[in-house]
Amino acid sequence: MNWRVYILAVTTFGVGLVELIVGGILPTIAKDLNVSLSTAGQLITIFALVYAISAPVLLSLTAKVERKRLYLISLFIFTLGNLMTYFSTTFLIVMIARIFTAMSTALVIVLSLTIATKIVEPRHRAKALGLVFIGVSSALVIGVPIGIFVSEAFGWRAIFLGIALLSTISMMLIALLLEKMPVVEIVPLKAQIKSLANLKILSAQLTTLFMLAGHYMLYAYLTPFLVEAFDMSASWISICYLIFGIASVSGNALGGWLSDKIGTGKAILIVVSTFAVVLFSIPYTIVAFPLFLVVTVLWGALSWALTPPLQNYLIETDPKTSDIQQSLNTAALQIGISIGSAVGGAVFAVTGSAKHLAGFGAILVLCALGCAIFSIKRAPVSDGAELGMKSAHNNS
Repeated sequence: MNWRVYILAVTTFGVGLVELIVGGILPTIAKDLNVSLSTAGQLITIFALVYAISAPVLLSLTAKVERKRLYLISLFIFTLGNLMTYFSTTFLIVMIARIFTAMSTALVIVLSLTIATKIVEPRHRAKALGLVFIGVSSALVIGVPIGIFVSEAFGWRAIFLGIALLSTISMMLIALLLEKMPVVEIVPLKAQIKSLANLKILSAQLTTLFMLAGHYMLYAYLTPFLVEAFDMSASWISICYLIFGIASVSGNALGGWLSDKIGTGKAILIVVSTFAVVLFSIPYTIVAFPLFLVVTVLWGALSWALTPPLQNYLIETDPKTSDIQQSLNTAALQIGISIGSAVGGAVFAVTGSAKHLAGFGAILVLCALGCAIFSIKRAPVSDGAELGMKSAHNNS
């Protein structure tokens, strides 16, 4: 397999840090910038929302730009955004920087996946894509706990200086070692939106959206929750994030196994319904920290267990638009994160407590369950709908 894929994986690790790392240091950022915790939480909201919109829009707008050049431009903007965060003096500047980093992150991750499939032989494509995804998931597992430790030792801004350094190294490696990539055909936005006209597909995408929204109601504010519930130190908070991250990565394997074992539809229903129960139970587990840790492992595993069966379900539902659906599913995921962190911030601001967030999150997960049931009971996508989709693509 082409060894350059490892450079792409390291690059996705660096850019993947930016989105999630903020959650672990929200109280520190809020205090330093003199804003409330709920306001600081909107740094997660804006990133996810801009990411969701940027991925399809920017790819369409830059369809004629050579891929290596676009990759380097995206990394350069990403680096500037992180340096802007490092030198920021106000919350507004940090928010603007998050917009730039979200836009560039969306492009870097999608381009990493695209380039990875182009520089390897067809028999190695799955492995190459897996390595790139490992870069993102590794950022999830170790990024937040490392961020907490760095923040405690050097201040929260040092994290973004370090990420800027990583992206600068990636830029140099990409510039020197990666060959030019020809422009590939990009599915027009009109064709992507057209694919959602089928209610079976739309409700499946909404399942992801509401699932992640319910998850991020609490996860975006996990640090203040741990401080409020257990008066936890920074070291223990980072350990909790690490445990959660490891469980999340294992959740992908769990979801894939369950899907193969009992089928995609049943796997989706079991994962979503169980996740709702786990979220409902979290406020009642704070009476004993060991009990909370056990539930946290379940919470982490189930939070990402939906991805494999749902993606398989989308492919099974409409194979002809499967590539588009994977892209839209990523957008749905990010919009869910945006909604969850925004609503979570509003609830936190009104109640003044993070203990209520899990219950409200469970309500959103029940909405996901309703969407999943609706989708599964709908008739399969008809050939006519597929032909209509193909026609929309060709006409665009």
